[in-house]
Amino acid sequence: MTYTIGDWELVIGLEVHAQVTSNAKLFSGAATAFGAAPNSQVSFVDAGMPGMLPVINGECVAQAVRTGLGLNAEIHLWSRFDRKNYFYADLPQGYQISQFAHPIVGKGAVEVKLEDGSTKTIGITRLHLEQDAGKSLHDQHPSKSFIDLNRSGVALMEIVSEPDMRSPEEAGAYLTKLRQIMRYLGTCDGNMDEGSMRADVNVSVRKAGEGFRTRCEVKNVNSIRFVMQAVEAEARRQIEVWESGGTVEQETRLFDTQRGVTRSMRSKEDAHDYRYFPDPDLPPLVLDAAWVESLRAALPELPDARRARYVAMGLSPYDAHVLTLEKDTALFFEEVAQGRDAKMAANWVTGDYFAGLNRLKREVADSPVSARNLGRLLDLIADGTITGTIAKQVFEIMLEADEDPAAIVEARGLKQVRDTGAIEAAAEAVMAAHADKLAEYRAGKEKLFGFFVGQVMKAMAGKGNPAMVNEVLKAKLGG
Repeated sequence: MTYTIGDWELVIGLEVHAQVTSNAKLFSGAATAFGAAPNSQVSFVDAGMPGMLPVINGECVAQAVRTGLGLNAEIHLWSRFDRKNYFYADLPQGYQISQFAHPIVGKGAVEVKLEDGSTKTIGITRLHLEQDAGKSLHDQHPSKSFIDLNRSGVALMEIVSEPDMRSPEEAGAYLTKLRQIMRYLGTCDGNMDEGSMRADVNVSVRKAGEGFRTRCEVKNVNSIRFVMQAVEAEARRQIEVWESGGTVEQETRLFDTQRGVTRSMRSKEDAHDYRYFPDPDLPPLVLDAAWVESLRAALPELPDARRARYVAMGLSPYDAHVLTLEKDTALFFEEVAQGRDAKMAANWVTGDYFAGLNRLKREVADSPVSARNLGRLLDLIADGTITGTIAKQVFEIMLEADEDPAAIVEARGLKQVRDTGAIEAAAEAVMAAHADKLAEYRAGKEKLFGFFVGQVMKAMAGKGNPAMVNEVLKAKLGG
């Protein structure tokens, strides 16, 4: 889907920095927990103390390989760490250990689904491992900046896309899918508000049929919505420059979320500015092919495969899409649906259950109703213990306290009424109370049958067996 502004086409590529889910940093044993007190999770290696040597964290390597496999990418059995040299206050070593010429993961691809129902494949150029820098705090003192090194040395996966995206929507869909895949894999939590996933957005514009023009990079955008806004803002800025007779200069920019514009940060560095060279303290990273295959065999079911399976179970493509957006939701649904009608389970999860979560401002992870008890509620409907109307009442009670629905039904006397005599009495009372409607029905206005069903169910507080209510009414209304 090509998004144009006038006769200009957008060209977009993303460099996503995803924090690896691990208990320790990439080259040290320091912890990685979010929200810890400043400088409380810093080893001598992270602080750049003289003589300290990095030691690779094997789990971080495994997480990078899993991610590469999830992106249908090439896994390089031989890769190398380099030193990327630059000075900044929150980089105590004076260099970042990264991978430049020989990344651990090569070319791959991600398929995204767009709002119009079409799909598009976005190419992955590479995924490499690198360590994060610390954090500069400029709002703690009127004249000084503070440095927190808790993030220093945290493992990052930098995932670089091909410049295949042509609209803000495609950029948003790609980032959403990337985060979804990593969350399913458990390799990155994708919490952009905590900084564990952020994107550098590369944007250029061109006329139809042209080659690529100069691109600019919008640095460290920390939400999908802001990525989409930054794409459009930067594209419009570049178009204005070109159309006024100017030339777009390659540079790094920042996105001002308040004003919705990008502003210049610095001229864009090239690789030679960083003076990359192999890190002398780290040997090349050599992987065993059998080990890689063991990781592949242990991968969880990914979103696309799970969605296809749900459709094969009889769910609509839309329901399958909604239920697989988050892994927690998919697992919840599967427990509810196990041994039950999948469509019925999907309707309840995407309907009353989601509505209840939204109303209570809760997530599936801290659900007020367990999947086990929601499944039991569906069993009570299926075996005729309660009607669908009563089930909704029971569910509202369950939202307040996650009780066994059978106990709620028993305690409150909500079982379905199957007593023919009780149903006949209710039907006769309704017919007597609505003699005018009865006359209309018997005069040929058969659509009123639904009215009588509704009135009888209302008179029985929703507990009448629907099939029996219909059967009794057909017999009595025809008289």
